[in-house]
Amino acid sequence: MTSTLMIVQIILAIVITIAILLQKSSSIGLGAYSGSNESLFGAKGPTGFLSKFTFTLALLFVINTLALGYFYSKENSASVVDLATTSKPAVPATAEKKAAPAPAAPVAPAAPATQK
Repeated sequence: MTSTLMIVQIILAIVITIAILLQKSSSIGLGAYSGSNESLFGAKGPTGFLSKFTFTLALLFVINTLALGYFYSKENSASVVDLATTSKPAVPATAEKKAAPAPAAPVAPAAPATQK
């Protein structure tokens, strides 16, 4: 499920980018400083196909992001501790037990001789 949502997320990001680049460029931003009628919250409101299309894509992008986060966290909710307690033992049990050889004593390396 998360791989499908991830593919949809990538496609939405590409289409949103294209839709934004196709819109008319204006240096006033959202019109917050100039009070333009072309602003998003101006007298006319968001008109035009591209602005409505961009808004819809952005809404879908946010919903898809929330769904992707929910399903990813639900899928990966197992803890490492849960996996460690239910895993098989590292050494398989055998019918006859053999005595393990005693480990050799660790040998420390000799200190290098100093020359005068």
